[in-house]
Amino acid sequence: MEQLTAADQQKRTDLRKMKVVATSFLVGATVIFFGTHAFEGAWVGYVRAAAEAGMVGALADWFAVTALFRRPLGLPIPHTAIIPTRKNMFGKTLGDFVGVNFLSPEIVQDKLRRAGIAQRAGAWVKQPENAERITTELANVLKGAITVLKDEEVQAVVEHAIVKRVTAKPWGPPLGKLLGQVLTDGAHHKLVDLMCDRAYEWVRDNYDKVSLIVTERAPTWSPKFVDALLGDKVHTELVNFAWAVKTDVNHPMRLAVDQFLLEFSADMQSDEATMQKAEQVKQQVIGHPDVQKLIDSAWGTAKKMLIDAAEDPSSELRRRVTQGLVTLGTNLTDDPELRAKVDGWLEQAAGYVVENYRAEITTLITDTVERWDAEETSRKIELQVGRDLQFIRINGTVVGALAGLVIYTVANALF
Repeated sequence: MEQLTAADQQKRTDLRKMKVVATSFLVGATVIFFGTHAFEGAWVGYVRAAAEAGMVGALADWFAVTALFRRPLGLPIPHTAIIPTRKNMFGKTLGDFVGVNFLSPEIVQDKLRRAGIAQRAGAWVKQPENAERITTELANVLKGAITVLKDEEVQAVVEHAIVKRVTAKPWGPPLGKLLGQVLTDGAHHKLVDLMCDRAYEWVRDNYDKVSLIVTERAPTWSPKFVDALLGDKVHTELVNFAWAVKTDVNHPMRLAVDQFLLEFSADMQSDEATMQKAEQVKQQVIGHPDVQKLIDSAWGTAKKMLIDAAEDPSSELRRRVTQGLVTLGTNLTDDPELRAKVDGWLEQAAGYVVENYRAEITTLITDTVERWDAEETSRKIELQVGRDLQFIRINGTVVGALAGLVIYTVANALF
């Protein structure tokens, strides 16, 4: 059984009341018409003519209103029950009407242009409370999407789409090219400086270790004091050498390192042996248990980080998103050029959608109407507009009575 809302129940009650009122006009005209036969006098003709015309008008409009929704008295009269029998045609007509008058690119783009969406959106988004609200909704969407995803499926995508794609191509040429660019830009000099500094500090602070190495390497027949003197001399020379390398940017040692790195970067791009060694290193790195463990846990770690960031209102992610939205809103309201660009993008996008998918949009209307039950549709439409249509019956009675009175009066005056 059809379930009606409280508003629909009230509309149904109002419709019944108006039907009673409209019918009472017909009944009143009928009673007056037959009642006049019991009286005599010149005035009776005028009343009878008005009542008779009122009856005709009331019956005609009752028939017209009823014929919209059902067959009057259940009789198979042609061109009645118009809404149930021609529902699909109405749906198609409505779809065509909407497509032509509402979904033309010019109309949609003009409406968007006059609406000033970018200005309004910017003014709303730049308010911190609104930006925070959007961030909260985005966080809920992100958290819901992540929760729905199956961990094993995402992990499989990570391994196949990312890891295997990265490892499928040789590493030597791109790494060699990258290293060559770094060397050309001189970005490696800071790393070399750091290595020279640490080497100098280590030699300077490890006199005992240098002396021990010299002593262990000395012949057994060498006197100890000679070994000590030699160790001291070696340490001093190493410190001086390390200091020279540390302080002189054009030291031969530094130049030799640069030359070695340049040759190595070239070999990684063109030398088969070097490229093969790079591939072996790649396989060793990928096959290392710790690396495999990291790959296997990559999605789980990323998932936890994203969920934690989405749930925490004070997280860096949410704060950055909120601040970004506020900045975007401020730029939209203060920068006319940016605002014009955004409005232009919206107009172009809307025009493209309407131009290319107008038929699909209007089909939504026609298909929806076709799926409606004919009788149910008729009842719903009558529920929405039936009360106003009852005024047609009332007006038909009144106007018919007045027209009959005028005609009768004119006829008596002329004839």
